[in-house]
Amino acid sequence: MLRWLTAGESHGPSLISLLDGVPAGIELTSDDLKDALARRRLGHGRGSRQKFEQDVLTVHGGLRHGLTLGSPLAIEIANSEWPKWEKVMSADPVPREDLLVDAGTGDEREIARNRPLSRPRPGHADLSGMLKYGFDEARPILERASARETAARVVAGRVAAALLEQAAGIRLVSHTLSVGPVRVPEGAALPTPDDVERLDADPLRCFHEETSAAMVAEVDAAKADGDTLGGVVEVLAYGVPVGLGSHTQWDRRLDGRLAQAIMSIQAMKGVEIGDGFDTAARRGSAAHDEILAVGSEGHEGEESFPRVSNRAGGLEGGMSNGQVIRVRGALKPISTVPRALRTVDVSTGAQATANHQRSDTCAVAPAAVIAEAVVALTLADALLEKAGGDSVAEIRAHLEGTKDLQAALTDRRPDSAS
Repeated sequence: MLRWLTAGESHGPSLISLLDGVPAGIELTSDDLKDALARRRLGHGRGSRQKFEQDVLTVHGGLRHGLTLGSPLAIEIANSEWPKWEKVMSADPVPREDLLVDAGTGDEREIARNRPLSRPRPGHADLSGMLKYGFDEARPILERASARETAARVVAGRVAAALLEQAAGIRLVSHTLSVGPVRVPEGAALPTPDDVERLDADPLRCFHEETSAAMVAEVDAAKADGDTLGGVVEVLAYGVPVGLGSHTQWDRRLDGRLAQAIMSIQAMKGVEIGDGFDTAARRGSAAHDEILAVGSEGHEGEESFPRVSNRAGGLEGGMSNGQVIRVRGALKPISTVPRALRTVDVSTGAQATANHQRSDTCAVAPAAVIAEAVVALTLADALLEKAGGDSVAEIRAHLEGTKDLQAALTDRRPDSAS
């Protein structure tokens, strides 16, 4: 079992990513983790924070000389802005008068950092969290609810991706399908893991050049209007073996686990496996992926039973079926809208406009990278469940044994009978 947790607040001293159950022998360096964080900062429509914030990363355990040890992996991502927030986010009590002055920059706008956030923002966790935990302001809620937490998930996902590729040959890629009303045409080519560099160079991680240009224009228009945008991202997992997950219990079904992982990302409001909602509108004869005999015309050389389509997104009955896994997530527009929305000031009960802090216009491009990370973590957990071992070498050996058993079934062909 691969267990992982994150800790820390958006403006706290650091974020922590802790992974337990990581097998020994994964080749990994700090630079690999830093590269993953750099990908999360990419994307047209990001806010100013991405320009000046540096992800200072330190590995505190579980890695030695570029190899995982089999012990818990602890990774810290320091907040480069911490000196500005040391009093506001101090773990120990701070004299009240210290919160009534600016942060020492001489800029009167800095005073806002110290003020109680009594006007909860629609679309955020602010009001629900205040009522749930009994706070009279939103700061204790928004600091943890912030999407900044996903930086810790992205480094954890990079560890999981390394495990998947090195132990099982599984490779992932993510891309943007839509931004606001602008969508990649139906039937457009899907990216492969070899296209990651090209995707990372695109302003919105879109694989369709003409659509990408239209997406950029849509983001610019929303920014000019003081508004925000959402969109749809897709994660593709290539090389996933048959049999990850199980049909036997609800919480072991891989499609359900992937859906939960995607929906756990801040601002996600929808999830789809394969053709998902489009399939719901089809008749059964046009909805499912027909199975062909091994060696069928056009599929010579394939080791397993080929399919004529992949509408199911590589998952049937809660299990991987050997095809490319396709998972989509729908991201709502950023809730911090520059054109401030109506709310209530909980300190007075009066109608007000919501607090507005710096934010993105569109965060769909980084959402794709984050989705890729949580899919990697989910698949890595399912892989260890299927072919567990204490090291990468042991997992490989277990997978080879599974392949031999499946090959025996595949080889039962009419022309092989004696």
